[in-house]
Amino acid sequence: MQLVTLFGVFLVVAGTLQAARLRPQPKQKKFDWWERGNFYQIYPRSFKDSDGDGIGDLKGITQTVDYLKSIGIDGVWLSPIFKSPMNDFGYDISDFYAIQDEYGSMEDFEELAAKCSSIGLKLILDFVPNHSSDEHEFFRLSEEGVAPYDDYYIWHSGVLDDNGTRVPPSNWISVFRGSAWQWSDKRQQYYLHQFQKKQPDLNYRNPALVEEMKNVMRFWLNKGIAGFRIDALPYLYESPEVDGRYRDEPASGLVVDDPKNPAYLVHTETKDQPETYDMVRQWRAVVDEYTARDNFTRIILTEAYTSLENTTRFYGTSAAPGAQIPFNFQLIIELTASSTGQNFADATQSWLSSMPNGSIANWVLGNHDNGRIASRLGVARADLYNIALQTLPGIAVTYYGEEIAMVDQFISWENTIDPAACNTDPETYTLYSRDPARTPFQWNNGTNAGFSNASQTWLPVADGYRELNVASQLEAPRSHLKTFIQLTGYRKRRLLAEGDFDMKVIGTDLVLYKRSVPGLGYAVIALNFGAQKTKLSLQQAFRGIAEGRVRVIASSLQTNLTDGTWINTRRFELPANSAIVLERIRGPNPTVA
Repeated sequence: MQLVTLFGVFLVVAGTLQAARLRPQPKQKKFDWWERGNFYQIYPRSFKDSDGDGIGDLKGITQTVDYLKSIGIDGVWLSPIFKSPMNDFGYDISDFYAIQDEYGSMEDFEELAAKCSSIGLKLILDFVPNHSSDEHEFFRLSEEGVAPYDDYYIWHSGVLDDNGTRVPPSNWISVFRGSAWQWSDKRQQYYLHQFQKKQPDLNYRNPALVEEMKNVMRFWLNKGIAGFRIDALPYLYESPEVDGRYRDEPASGLVVDDPKNPAYLVHTETKDQPETYDMVRQWRAVVDEYTARDNFTRIILTEAYTSLENTTRFYGTSAAPGAQIPFNFQLIIELTASSTGQNFADATQSWLSSMPNGSIANWVLGNHDNGRIASRLGVARADLYNIALQTLPGIAVTYYGEEIAMVDQFISWENTIDPAACNTDPETYTLYSRDPARTPFQWNNGTNAGFSNASQTWLPVADGYRELNVASQLEAPRSHLKTFIQLTGYRKRRLLAEGDFDMKVIGTDLVLYKRSVPGLGYAVIALNFGAQKTKLSLQQAFRGIAEGRVRVIASSLQTNLTDGTWINTRRFELPANSAIVLERIRGPNPTVA
């Protein structure tokens, strides 16, 4: 009797397995390397110093880039590494074809590029097209009136005011405060600089200059890089002259007692000009030349702090494509330490509903121009935001150090070196300084956090590095870094790579979103922005989900849950300011190629 029963059970199980094999499985989608990519921004001065001068360099990146591959990164973007007097730490370029000496040599760059290629990590460079350094050879020749360089920059003789005094041709204000026009004694004209006076604006109404900058792109593409992040796009063009002068910009009314502040004006003439979008399409055509040549997609990522409508225009159209990844700053712009779940959901949905059909979303929470996530949005929510970043649909971009929840470091006025802050005063500089978010990466608890063996680093290492560093987090049973690694691995699985997106807000603080693939299963991500623990309420949010046991993929440290644990959603309560990723699958959830 027992043998018959066992044989019957065997037949039932075998039949079930056979039916599962015959049941049609959802077709797996194919993605290009960047389409579900995890990108990581390195600020080269702060990542790893190989020669003991206190400044990060290319050899240091080469020595440590395996770390990025090990934590699940697909592409690495380097802030500028080109020759520069460093008045704006590399965003003032004096030679677009050379490496800054303190970062190394061209051979060092080629070694880094080869290393990245060997481990399957795509290398992306910063392209800074709006301006050069005033120490660039182009500017020297332009200032001397030498053709064809005389028209490579924007020059004007100025106008006479009511007293007969020569003054700039418009009231335009620089991003770094004060007039955007600087007088040149040598040329006896003003030149335009939308940033520092040592960063003269290039003239994109000159076809020769346009071609010159395309050749810069081709030079680095020929080195095998995967693409460019393009800096400061809204400032690329200014409105043209009218009757020999430029139109003034109107007062904003937001700042009434500080006419040197860029917020004093509404930038109708110096930002977001329509020609900018065509220029991005031209640059896309350049990178597409290399995509076609090598059968390997080169990409463009664009930086633009502008309206949502203007930002999404950088995608272009199917007939005239622009950037594959126009950086989405909605979460940076809209969220604060006191944001609710509803605020997060609104900021997320605003991007998804504004993207052109067929484009791919991207999510950015930090970079070299903003305070770190833990400092800006709350230490307690560091894991919550990394969980969100890695589980929203599309592309994730991580600023170096955010994977271990690095925090801003206070820098005194005397030690401040960021020009955005140095152009202000001791009372207000902290409102503008970007130094606190650019401190050296925290590798371990040794000298200078393992960043450098120098007696002094270019910026001080942040306090608390002895406890907050990569080595200690790799050794700990649970840590911010281990959660990050779990997430980057999981986002390559089909549920997150292919899954649809259904977001709900329960009350004002609990955000739930479901990523599902028909026939495969679903993942639910829960974000609790509240100050109190809360029940998950999955059935209330999503039809067809049964309360019960689900598997934990990753969670904030506050949950004290080990990855892989099964929990009962009827009883579980999500702690304050924390998040969790839960999964219920019906079959295999393979990694997407």
